[in-house]
Amino acid sequence: MTSGGIGRSVSAWAAGAMALFGGEAWANPVANQLNMTKGVSEWSPYAMHMVALWVCVVIGVLVFGAMFIAMFRFRKSRGAVAEKWAHSTTLEIVWTVVPVIILIFLANLATGGLTSFADTTGADMTIKITGYQWKWRYDYVDYKGKGVDKVGFVSKLEESSDRTRQLKSNLDPDKIQVDGYNTYLLDVDKPLVVPVGVKIRFIIVGGDVIHSWWVPALGWKMDAIPGIANAAWTKIKEPGVYRGQCAELCGQDHGFMPIVVKAVPKAEFEQWLATQENEATLQKAAQTAQNAPAPAPQG
Repeated sequence: MTSGGIGRSVSAWAAGAMALFGGEAWANPVANQLNMTKGVSEWSPYAMHMVALWVCVVIGVLVFGAMFIAMFRFRKSRGAVAEKWAHSTTLEIVWTVVPVIILIFLANLATGGLTSFADTTGADMTIKITGYQWKWRYDYVDYKGKGVDKVGFVSKLEESSDRTRQLKSNLDPDKIQVDGYNTYLLDVDKPLVVPVGVKIRFIIVGGDVIHSWWVPALGWKMDAIPGIANAAWTKIKEPGVYRGQCAELCGQDHGFMPIVVKAVPKAEFEQWLATQENEATLQKAAQTAQNAPAPAPQG
């Protein structure tokens, strides 16, 4: 291939990448979207991330600053003469001890964060999450020490996005919006409804292959593995709608199983939960009546 052909290929690939990734990144622009999501839960790794980032920035400035000063200020063309010494015990102690202190500091932050994240004790609510190809099932197990009676549902990609994503649908993804927010491939038919200000324990499993439940605003992601129950928790501080995706390649429709968490005030959640329990009770009664044997004929 000629150099001109290589250049055209590179340009074509770059244009394709910008169209593919740039359009998605700027479809719903938000402040600081290139940085880690700050998070809306009581525990979030954002603070640790920012500390580590600025430590790396300072080290980079010092190292590269010293390197460029040495390269341009003390170059041979300006008459600089190399020193004859080859060893400094003091300098070696400094550049060994200082990085060790920095690493201990960062390790302490990370260990404390992981310990907090892993501690699901004291939860006021438990939700079981099961990953399937290519949808999620949510089962409410308990709330404030009381079992929840048969409240659960499957959450999958909402219908308009599902129709639009089909080959040769000729439908415009940009027209799928909610209040000006483009929700193409981001919305579901039934969101996971949770209360704010409540510590929620999630039990996460896989129903067929490995999936990964990831909502960036909650500050973590957890694999859903068949035969293994992983646990995580959150305590959301602000009402809102928080979106996520399956973060583990799980098959051909991996990109079409979004996650939507709807956080509402406690009173609103409790009313919603009571309604769901009543509906489940009525549905169970109807099924029982339908399956009951017919009465024997009289006479």
